[in-house]
Amino acid sequence: WHNIQAKKGKADAARGKVFTKLGRELLIAVKEGGPDPAGNSKLKNVIAKCKAANMPNDTINNAIKKASTSNESYEEIIYEGYGPNGVALIVEAATDNKNRTAADVRHAFDKCGGNLGTSGCVSYLFTKKGVIVIDKANCSIDEDSLMMLAIDAGAEDFGVEEEIYEITTSPEAFSEVREKLEAEGLEFLEAGVQMVPSTYVALDEAGTARMERLIDMLEDLDDVSEIYHNWEE
Repeated sequence: WHNIQAKKGKADAARGKVFTKLGRELLIAVKEGGPDPAGNSKLKNVIAKCKAANMPNDTINNAIKKASTSNESYEEIIYEGYGPNGVALIVEAATDNKNRTAADVRHAFDKCGGNLGTSGCVSYLFTKKGVIVIDKANCSIDEDSLMMLAIDAGAEDFGVEEEIYEITTSPEAFSEVREKLEAEGLEFLEAGVQMVPSTYVALDEAGTARMERLIDMLEDLDDVSEIYHNWEE
């Protein structure tokens, strides 16, 4: 029981950190386009991301209400750099103190054998894509029907792996594809616009340990919202 309790405590803490970061994304979206998802596509996409992370509807609605009257202000910043053995990383952050966040991100890179680079140093290795991941076990539609639905809605690609379906779209078509799939009652393990790498880098055991530590250190930073890399895990 103590082991179960300890694991649950860690899972709850991790979930709480994820919800805090998503709450910040909701705030930024509301500040940019208002609290009504019908007229704010960015907010609509963040809500989908929240639902994929199993954030309760009450928590989402309360965060949107709070954001409508909040005086908090966050700036979105993108950092680029190299991890062990030249692995490319893009780190997205939302911060109210650029100097603090830059120092924290740089510290994580330095501690793990990487280095923070200049804007554009690795982004050419990535392409922005909409990505929707669906759990096969919980999918109410058969594979062929789902593929046709996704392609007809405007998806670029439909991938099948052992336990999941992965649907890829252009950033512009992401919202429309997601909404059409949602209208069919489908739930997502993941749904968002991401930076997808064009090439991958394999690491040895020592490099893997450093890379895992770097990702852990970055994820622990409250200001960091997303981490993209081309490490072949």
